[in-house]
Amino acid sequence: MEEATGKLEVITRYFTDFSDLQISRFTALGQVYKEWNEKINVISRKDIDSLYEKHVLHSLAIAAVFKFTSGIEIIDIGTGGGFPGIPLAIAFPDVQFHLVDSIGKKLKVVNEVVQALQLKNVTTQHIRAEEIKNRKFDFAVSRAVAPLKDLWQWSSPLLSNKKKTDLFKNGLICMKGGDLTQEIRESRLKPQIREIAGLFKEAFFREKYLLYIPV
Repeated sequence: MEEATGKLEVITRYFTDFSDLQISRFTALGQVYKEWNEKINVISRKDIDSLYEKHVLHSLAIAAVFKFTSGIEIIDIGTGGGFPGIPLAIAFPDVQFHLVDSIGKKLKVVNEVVQALQLKNVTTQHIRAEEIKNRKFDFAVSRAVAPLKDLWQWSSPLLSNKKKTDLFKNGLICMKGGDLTQEIRESRLKPQIREIAGLFKEAFFREKYLLYIPV
């Protein structure tokens, strides 16, 4: 328990208003991922010991900037092992998250984590985002899945124009790292960019960014 609490501190350092239930879910998350990652490798072996910093806190950069209100629906495109979707689902229990990925074995781990943490606000689907029809979401989130041009092409048809919050417009929120100059130029988009290093002080977050493209 001491080890889990120590790792959890990297989250509670920045997020001080989580409920006891949310803290217990974040605490349990580490062990569940460790157990399942030994069966189905969805997180690199060298990163599993840094799960809370490199995956959970990284995902929560979105929560540090965007305050999603009750009733919002969000699709996590290419969720992989469940990031950023699962940490965000814990952070926003009144928001519905739909986690999709084209690789079934990754979703098996996601489903096991969702069940273990009893997350009632998460659904999953084994599908490519571009194959989804007749569904709309308020936001799409993604973490280093594909070039910005492709992400926008996949997500824009899935985004609703009907706002459920006055705080910001519906849109795509993605997480990327490194020099994004060429990628943004090729996308012909003008994303709003936020440096994650301005939110969290850990060295891991240098040259990592949140990109937001409103519809």
